[in-house]
Amino acid sequence: MFKKILIANRGEIACRVIKSAQKMGIKTVAIYSDADRNALHVKMADEAVHIGPSPAAQSYIVIDKVMHAVRQSGAEAVHPGYGFLSENMKFAQALEKAGVAFIGPPAGAIASMGDKITSKKLAAKAGVTTVPGYMGEIADEAEAVKISNEIGYPVMIKASAGGGGKGMRVAWNDAEAREGFQLSKSEAASSFGDDRIFIEKFITQPRHIEIQVLGDKHGNCIYLNERECSIQRRNQKVIEEAPSPFLDAKTRKSMGKQAVALAKAVDYCSAGTVEFIVDGKRNFYFLEMNTRLQVEHPVTELITGIDLVEQMIRVAYGEKLAIRQKDVVINGWAMESRLYAEDPYRNFLPSIGRLSRYRPPEEVATKTMVVRNDTGVYEGGEISMFYDPMIAKLCSWAPDRAAAIDVMRNALDGFEVEGIGHNLPFLSAVMDHPRFASGDITTAFIEEEYPDGFQGVELNEVTLKRISAACAAMYRVAEIRLARVSGRIDNHERKVGENWVIKVQDARFDVSIDADPKGSSVSFADGTKHRVTSDWVPGERLANFMIDGTPLILKVAPISAGYQVRYRGADTSVVIYTPRRAELAEYMLEKLPADTSKMLLCPMPGLIVNLNVAVGDEVQDGQALCTVEAMKMENVLRAEKKGVISKINAKVGGSMAVDEVIMEFE
Repeated sequence: MFKKILIANRGEIACRVIKSAQKMGIKTVAIYSDADRNALHVKMADEAVHIGPSPAAQSYIVIDKVMHAVRQSGAEAVHPGYGFLSENMKFAQALEKAGVAFIGPPAGAIASMGDKITSKKLAAKAGVTTVPGYMGEIADEAEAVKISNEIGYPVMIKASAGGGGKGMRVAWNDAEAREGFQLSKSEAASSFGDDRIFIEKFITQPRHIEIQVLGDKHGNCIYLNERECSIQRRNQKVIEEAPSPFLDAKTRKSMGKQAVALAKAVDYCSAGTVEFIVDGKRNFYFLEMNTRLQVEHPVTELITGIDLVEQMIRVAYGEKLAIRQKDVVINGWAMESRLYAEDPYRNFLPSIGRLSRYRPPEEVATKTMVVRNDTGVYEGGEISMFYDPMIAKLCSWAPDRAAAIDVMRNALDGFEVEGIGHNLPFLSAVMDHPRFASGDITTAFIEEEYPDGFQGVELNEVTLKRISAACAAMYRVAEIRLARVSGRIDNHERKVGENWVIKVQDARFDVSIDADPKGSSVSFADGTKHRVTSDWVPGERLANFMIDGTPLILKVAPISAGYQVRYRGADTSVVIYTPRRAELAEYMLEKLPADTSKMLLCPMPGLIVNLNVAVGDEVQDGQALCTVEAMKMENVLRAEKKGVISKINAKVGGSMAVDEVIMEFE
């Protein structure tokens, strides 16, 4: 077996590979850019080699720099993770020339399947069902519009070398096809160094279901069942699960056989994924093959018990697969939630900064449940603008789907992240959504259920009362502590009352608290009563309660007269007043937000890559004003109404902070 391998990647996937290598007794080498000097994967590895400046184009995807690190470290093999150089044929060839094993497929398979145009042709030849489309190179916008009309709208415009939602647009008319072609081409060039574009029919109401394959260098290839990846936003997967709640055994077997047939057609070895789009009648069509480890591979590992990274290493070393198709099982159900550094309340725009608090839930593994957290960050670390915004992949497993969802709900409740915007509330909201719970999902789920963006969840009255009872008990404990610290509770200058008024979301509750050494009984004006017990002490940000014997986990932060509380999909203020203070509060004026209607604010930290207007220009509603690039994605900012540009504060190539004024209007 290899004695030392280099991981040509960063973040959580680098940490994930290191864990399996360590388990196998293999030494590991990390590479890092300036921004990642203190990154977790650098700390975990046995060795680390600096490879250049922060931008990936100057470090992680520069083959010569990575090869220099390989030679310097004496690594016998390289695992590319996903993204970066993982599907780069030239990198695989450079390693082969240097006599270093590539922990991935042959260069020929990467070339065939990494190019989506070529892969479609090969898939059709191998008997794999494909989506109608145009597989040739497209010269310009005019040709893109012509082809789109021939296929019939809607169409999907995709980068030939793309992945992870980069360089991908849906067009419903000529104007969108023209703009989508231009944006996809630009994103593809900056992300992959390959700006070729192809167009295919966009299938409405689709499910995104993929088959995991695993092959060795001796002609053996198997499939490890499927993953459902239909919960997507901007073509980027957010929640995945295995198996799919939609497939039956017959369809699963058919998809698996086609996936293996395609893999064998290109002499595939190592782990790979064949992605399909599946309609409501379980008709399936080949989308693409990812010749690498997928982000969502943990859910497959959890239901099969197979360590995919270990298998990739063994295959690269030349070992035969010890697993046969008949050995592959589906044991229970697994979920994966991708925790991103992005603000769901600002249309999921990227967020950067320091993780002032990062406390994931405890990882557990029993016969009835598993909680697993694959991460590449730590408390006090930085979320950089240079890379993908993923913070962690939180996974759950249980004997059935309902139980796996419930384990995930509780794990999300117990996940503490502060210092940046993050999508924890949104992930919790999806887990609680009745449509998701039923398994009735498509790739349009987020678009259909949150058409105006995510604004948080309005909790029902029963839940609001449980939260109010918990907060009232917390507030009483905190008030008693304040009184004791001041010395006023002993000399009777101050007493902590029993009656409180609680305001949360649009509800008001008048409550009274009857406390004893074991807990508190909180009574509501309508006769509702909750028994509250907890070991919470002031200062703790995660509060674990038992409400009438049922667990309740709240993420809390003190505010004036109460707490900011995060529970499931709600992030809300719970204000607690004495009856007299509540009466007086009715007379307080509400502070109005500043008027920014005549300004274009930068919605995220990023670089201005294009300015479409100049001072004095008259713009129309929906007109493109500028393009901001952040975390490898280009975002077009448009005019919300007709107006005239009076001032432009930004320059192409300049960086902007969140809410910094890009331009102003008359």
